[in-house]
Amino acid sequence: MNNKDRLMNLLGLAQRAGKLETGTDFVLRAITAQKARLVVLANDASVNLDKKMRDKSAFYKVPLIAELSTAELSIAVGHKRSVVAVMDSGFAKSITKLTKQD
Repeated sequence: MNNKDRLMNLLGLAQRAGKLETGTDFVLRAITAQKARLVVLANDASVNLDKKMRDKSAFYKVPLIAELSTAELSIAVGHKRSVVAVMDSGFAKSITKLTKQD
């Protein structure tokens, strides 16, 4: 199992545990409320969404990763999404650790 598969599994687990916010508006709200621990953005997200998420994440000092495509992210969380916010620091730490191993 490669790191991308592990990342998708962790995101699925976080989704089932209720530790994800999905959808642009909910993710933005989680970032500005400083409840998001990590933002996972699809690497093929639209230019507008990419800029909006990167700017908000940088301003509020929330780490952002862009390792998965929209299709992979959608499969991982169970519905079509280009961005999700991980709300749990344990999941965020595990996901960040996985992405640093590449």
